Amino acid sequence: MSYVLRKRMKCAIIGSRESNMPNITRRSFVRSAALAGAYAHLGGAAPRNLRIGVTDWNLRLDAKTEAVTLAKELGFDGIQISFGRQVADNKLPLDNPELIARYVQLAAENRIPICGTCLDRLHVDGLKNSKVAAKWVLDSIRLTKALGTKVILLPFFGKCAMQNEAERNAVGDALRDLAPEAEKAGVILGLEDTISAEDNVRVMERSRSGSVLVYYDVGNSTNNGFDVVKEIRWLGKERICQIHLKDNPNYLGEGKIQFPPIMQAIRDIGYVGYANLETNTHRGSTVEADMRKNLAYVRKLEG
Repeated sequence: MSYVLRKRMKCAIIGSRESNMPNITRRSFVRSAALAGAYAHLGGAAPRNLRIGVTDWNLRLDAKTEAVTLAKELGFDGIQISFGRQVADNKLPLDNPELIARYVQLAAENRIPICGTCLDRLHVDGLKNSKVAAKWVLDSIRLTKALGTKVILLPFFGKCAMQNEAERNAVGDALRDLAPEAEKAGVILGLEDTISAEDNVRVMERSRSGSVLVYYDVGNSTNNGFDVVKEIRWLGKERICQIHLKDNPNYLGEGKIQFPPIMQAIRDIGYVGYANLETNTHRGSTVEADMRKNLAYVRKLEG
């Protein structure tokens, strides 16, 4: 282990103790750091700046290939695609080799990476208590690898949210069983939810895998009363696989969330992966106009 990595690991563990937040083990820290370092640079050589992607569902093109072309036209650096919620014949909507090949082809033609996927079926079948949910996770690992990307968003909201310690433990145990397949595929399982950074790390630790990281959403965290800047700085780039930027129903910079200090915190921790816009379209406007407005705002903060 290099001197720099040993020093970072020591500082992270000491910082955890001082902040009264859960410690992470030496082994899991090293594995998380190695995996995060690899997956923070999706799509080529390490860039100097944050890359801004967009979700296909906020383009109103859930699980549709047209989202790839539109994301490129709007000037985004990547597209996060969803697998779809309405299963048929015991398969996710995108579980089709021809469709996956079409996504890969369009991404190459438009020179825009598929920066991640979303297993939105977990809005229906929660990983905390549904046996079939594990199958969807395994299928999404296979499909994400076929798409040539690395990060799967696993959502935990509504009836499928982690609402207490027992449910968080159940999710951690389920992930412990699923993580080896993610590790073999070189895929990260990203937790997006309504719980604190500390509780997310407890789930990560219970999974006993460096392939389970946090998918940090600034809007979700703000709405649930958490200090976004503090959480981002404490989690660090080693424990964040990707980020969602939003302040719905407002345009970025015009609502309650103060984005300049958030973007500064993201820079300060050295995160250079994808931050994907998950911003809604306003009534009377268009997807294209609102996405361009929000993207322009984030680009200004980048500069």
